[in-house]
Amino acid sequence: MDATSYEDATERIVLWARRSESRYVCLGVVASVMESLDSPSYHAALEAADLVTPDGMPLVWMLRWLGARSATRVYGPDLTLAVLKQAEAAGIPIGFYGSTSEVIEHMVRNLRRRFPGVRVVFAEAPPFRPLTPEEDERTTSAINAAGVRILFVGLGTPKQDRWMHAHRGRVQAVMLGVGAAFDFLAGMKPQAPRWMQRSGLEWLFRLATEPRRLWRRYLRQNPRFAVLAVAQILRARFT
Repeated sequence: MDATSYEDATERIVLWARRSESRYVCLGVVASVMESLDSPSYHAALEAADLVTPDGMPLVWMLRWLGARSATRVYGPDLTLAVLKQAEAAGIPIGFYGSTSEVIEHMVRNLRRRFPGVRVVFAEAPPFRPLTPEEDERTTSAINAAGVRILFVGLGTPKQDRWMHAHRGRVQAVMLGVGAAFDFLAGMKPQAPRWMQRSGLEWLFRLATEPRRLWRRYLRQNPRFAVLAVAQILRARFT
């Protein structure tokens, strides 16, 4: 987990994009941290990322408690907007990969109203199944042929991080795994109020709006995270 900021992360992403470098950025949340403990392959994907931002407030608090006093939250939807603003100003071609065709259509329409000069050169919603090698190769070739330099990936955690890890060096762009940002920016799902985001209660808002999808994740992962976080802080303080 990197103690970064919107300004720092955006500056790095735009610089890499200008250089046409193949890199990827993960947005760390409690779910991704816990998944990395359970899955060596996913742990490797996060470790190999060029930047892992603290998307959730619990991770910001952890960084601060462990000594990174300047750590701030870098939230997927807000980072997306910050990067789009700079990409528009610099004329950097962007693309979107993930979610559904309906969500992408609404999101791109909303973003073009907000950033009329942005160059969206690729947008695709993959099927809800593993792609065949041939389909994957066609998608990768299409992204590169379109000239994408910043690719926003909205496949959800941990799938999007695994996908970016597998495509580093193949997709000639900076890949950002922004997850639910697609739904929020499309206006298809509500975002938690800012006060809930700042107080670390966004998970409760999302649980209330998507209980059937999220209750198992939060019940299994949040208590484990709390126990392990306290243990890490105590080790750091007394060893």
